[in-house]
Amino acid sequence: MSALISWQKSSFSESEGSCVELAWHEGIIVMREGNDPGVTIRLTPARLGALIVDVKSGALIA
Repeated sequence: MSALISWQKSSFSESEGSCVELAWHEGIIVMREGNDPGVTIRLTPARLGALIVDVKSGALIA
């Protein structure tokens, strides 16, 4: 799949691949971890926005 997708990595990411990469593919946002590029999560823009809000607020910390 990754050959068909143009992945974007944050400028804040580490150069060793420890990063989250995002792509727009077939009308959906695809997200993956740079260290495990075979595993992807597909999100709508609204779901990605909600995830970002939860991460920033600390709501996902156990």
